[in-house]
Amino acid sequence: MELHGAGFRRVLVLAFCVAGIWSAYIYQGVLQETVSTKRFGPDRERFEHLAFLNLAQNVVCLIWSFIMIKLWSRGSSGGAPWWTYWSAGITNTIGPAMGIEALKYISYPAQVLAKSSKMIPVMLMGTLVYGIRYTFPEYLCTLLVAGGVSAFALSKTSLKTISKLAHPNAPLGYGLCFLNLAFDGFTNATQDSISARYPKTSAWDIMLGMNLWGTIYNMVYMFGWPQASGFEAVQFCKQHPEAAWDIFLYCLCGAVGQNFIFLTISRFGSLANTTITTTRKFVSIVVSSLLSGNPLSTKQWGSVIMVFSGLSYQIYLKWRKLQRLQKKRKPM
Repeated sequence: MELHGAGFRRVLVLAFCVAGIWSAYIYQGVLQETVSTKRFGPDRERFEHLAFLNLAQNVVCLIWSFIMIKLWSRGSSGGAPWWTYWSAGITNTIGPAMGIEALKYISYPAQVLAKSSKMIPVMLMGTLVYGIRYTFPEYLCTLLVAGGVSAFALSKTSLKTISKLAHPNAPLGYGLCFLNLAFDGFTNATQDSISARYPKTSAWDIMLGMNLWGTIYNMVYMFGWPQASGFEAVQFCKQHPEAAWDIFLYCLCGAVGQNFIFLTISRFGSLANTTITTTRKFVSIVVSSLLSGNPLSTKQWGSVIMVFSGLSYQIYLKWRKLQRLQKKRKPM
């Protein structure tokens, strides 16, 4: 009975994590799309300063992680010093800024799909720079994802979707997304290096360090000179309180979502987290198509299914690899 009770509780915790990640990030996606496409006030003005979202997100997550450390930290030392995050902070500032700027040029479903192809630059760098050889199934995953993103990009976008964009320009939008992925790759590698050098570093420590430097860099970029765009963004929010409220909720969703990601990884591992976040991206595209009025053609839906088939196969390959490693570790 105790085993059944423990198993049931584990299922409940997993369901709680799935609901938390899905609700936080799907709603954040809706808010991100709203802020980037909505026209505010009687003058029908657009919020053009999308990089301001990243600064606001940094500030909220910085405060959130500080509070979490004070509430839950047991005073353990040995974590990474705050200054070690300075280089990762640079790429973590530039990358997301490019990703969010892409929404001026391509639709939200196109951005989600492009940013789902993280494996492509990773495998390209691994093959060309480090001479890593991948298996045929791994190449097949990459081919499905790359083919799906390419087919989606080449498909005709509806006039209704194009009319919502500030400056429709598909090559520039996809280019910004792939640069975002490249910078994310460096950020992830640097974070892994820091965690390896300082094993006692907690997820909250990383969140605090990354957002501290992100806040510093974004403050310089947004408010570092008299004509900087941050002043205009603040003025816009003063004139249109509904935009300020959407931005605040967007940031809060990001902070809450991080909580659930940390909980999922600590209880169920990174593979479970990857599975949940990947399915969330698919649901985000469906929600955007149904609620936000971004109709997708049959060819585009085929491209979406192609991409997520590749991502699902990649998750299955990781699961199989994990199972083999666990069997090897079991005593004979």
